[in-house]
Amino acid sequence: MIDTTTPKGRILAAALDLAAERPWRDISLADIAEKAEIPLVDLKASFDSKAEMLVAFSGLVDDEMLRRAPRRAPDQSTRDALFEVIMSRFDALGPYRAALKSIAGSGFADIAHLRAVMNAQHWMLAAAGVNAEGPAGVARAAGLATVYASVFRTWLDDEDPGFARTMAALDRRLRRGESALNRMDEVCSGAQRLASAILPSIFGRRTKPRPQPEAPAPTPPPAA
Repeated sequence: MIDTTTPKGRILAAALDLAAERPWRDISLADIAEKAEIPLVDLKASFDSKAEMLVAFSGLVDDEMLRRAPRRAPDQSTRDALFEVIMSRFDALGPYRAALKSIAGSGFADIAHLRAVMNAQHWMLAAAGVNAEGPAGVARAAGLATVYASVFRTWLDDEDPGFARTMAALDRRLRRGESALNRMDEVCSGAQRLASAILPSIFGRRTKPRPQPEAPAPTPPPAA
């Protein structure tokens, strides 16, 4: 998944290797540059911070998840489709579990990293065939984020090769969230219908051109 033939790939691989060995908070940019065997100035050309590295890694995981996730069957429920997509993401994360445990234990996340997390929810919804656009999509992504965060912690500690605990927790959380998601869809649909009915009249009044005063009659030229 990480292309170590590129400088960015070598940096990401080095950062994750170090995270698997010791706490993420104790790793400096200089440590990562040394592990990647590149000058610190070359690391700076690719990333300004460890948080930026995590954002880039999250994007690679999104790509790998989309390659792995099966296409949703026409008769498949949303819950089952999301289950398969999220497990596909965990499969992609598998080789980096020790590093992710260290990173999760650091307790630090900046705005860019949080944005990447929400973007991941967007793509998981899309991969499951769920509309992830507009206000309803944002609400769905926020709801899925709570499910994913909870199950992610279970996955980090699940030593079963078949991830039975993870799958049981994911199924339980998705079932619990299914009714909430349906209610959310009803609320969002109602709000969209209301907005569709009201906004055209509001903006129609605002954009209606005002009548212009009639131009005065031209003054006749003086007699010669």
